[in-house]
Amino acid sequence: MTDIPINLAVEDALSEAVLRSMLNQSRRPFTVGNCLSRGGYGYLKKIIPGINHAAKGMPYLVLTDLDNADCPLAIISSWLSQPKHPNLIFRVAIIEVEAWLLAHREAFSEFLGISANSIPSNVDEIPDPKQLLINLARKSPRRSVRDAIVPAPGSTAKIGKDYNGQLIQFVQQSWQVDSAKINSQSLQRAMNAIMSFEPIWENNV
Repeated sequence: MTDIPINLAVEDALSEAVLRSMLNQSRRPFTVGNCLSRGGYGYLKKIIPGINHAAKGMPYLVLTDLDNADCPLAIISSWLSQPKHPNLIFRVAIIEVEAWLLAHREAFSEFLGISANSIPSNVDEIPDPKQLLINLARKSPRRSVRDAIVPAPGSTAKIGKDYNGQLIQFVQQSWQVDSAKINSQSLQRAMNAIMSFEPIWENNV
């Protein structure tokens, strides 16, 4: 089976780790090239028209958070002035990529050392997944986890000093899409899009 080349575009390092894990767990022959990530929503929105054009020659997988937008279609339609190219897989995590991590409830509760019942079963309905994740980490009996994920007392930071590092480690070592997608329809749709993706090459059109 011929490898499928694909570039990534994401908001941050955590989203990149999630996409790489999804591609690996798809058991399809993806070969990742470049990953575009300069930090945040604004950068992705700025470059997405160029990515859509570049997708004619090289497939792209893009992931952003829904955040305060009405729905994924609202983001896609507002970001793209031209029709989306078939080689562009554009996915939106509801509401944030942290919800997809929480969706593997058993593994994430074990990672924190707390009860799985502390995590809602339908993570797409959590209004602020990142804040919930931090609040759950506060309850962890593991000091190293608390210190990494939870902002230090008196700090103006919104996340802990090694927030991404700890969560990336969880993704790489414990997170399983098949278990997580049961609790997140947005993750299930994203994985379905990856599993069914077939690139279109210009010389074949």
